[in-house]
Amino acid sequence: MYPETPRPGEVLDMAAFDRLFGEYRPRFLRFAAGYVADPAEAEDIVMESFVAAWRHRETLTVETFPPYTLTIVKNKCLNRLRGQAVRLRAAETLHSHNTQVLRTRIATLEACNPEELFSKEARRIVDETLAQMPERTREIFVRSRFRGQSYKEIADEMGITVKSVEFEVSKAMKWLRVALKDYLAFFLFWFTAN
Repeated sequence: MYPETPRPGEVLDMAAFDRLFGEYRPRFLRFAAGYVADPAEAEDIVMESFVAAWRHRETLTVETFPPYTLTIVKNKCLNRLRGQAVRLRAAETLHSHNTQVLRTRIATLEACNPEELFSKEARRIVDETLAQMPERTREIFVRSRFRGQSYKEIADEMGITVKSVEFEVSKAMKWLRVALKDYLAFFLFWFTAN
């Protein structure tokens, strides 16, 4: 049985909408499912599209309703696919970053020489670097990393804020990271624990 041929300019009333819905819903579902590959999602897209088109029924006729609705279906499918592409790219970036971090950790651990961790040369570099730091930075760093004081304890004893302590420790860590660039395992072993 062929669908009723719409009369040119026929008004889109509830009876016409019901007829068009019954005729085009299966076609639009196949169209959407061909792109989003999930029948439930395709159903959602088609239903949302019919509702959106119905809201503009005053500007549509029985002839213009199907292509208008299919355009909405197409755009909703595009939006879903673009959203999936963004999520996929983000997941790939995160995976790539995590893989790089893992490789770096493996390489660092493989290069770790326990004798180096306790070497006199590395300790000499630390002592020289500490001596070059501003007095306040050095004192805060020594209290934090060598005496085991918490940031709050240091802040209370020195009459400064915890943020100031964090800043000074961070500054000292940057100095040491540069100075100990050839002793990465030493740096990680002695100075990265909070």
